[in-house]
Amino acid sequence: MKNAMKTGAVIDRFEGDNAVLLVGKDERQAVFPTAELPEGLSEGDYIRMEISYDAKATKAAMKESTRLLDALRGRRS
Repeated sequence: MKNAMKTGAVIDRFEGDNAVLLVGKDERQAVFPTAELPEGLSEGDYIRMEISYDAKATKAAMKESTRLLDALRGRRS
């Protein structure tokens, strides 16, 4: 598995608390929370994005969901 993937996007527009991004060469639309973007960006600005897999967070989330399911079923973990 690749360590990280980098891609570019352009901010197409803002809708409420979200930014509509056109991502990659195909300019596929993605809605992204404005609060997660650097401050001061405007429509038409280009950004670089890095996406990576977080094995530790995935394992912790799986453990927590198992714990919650067990609690709902009345089991202790």
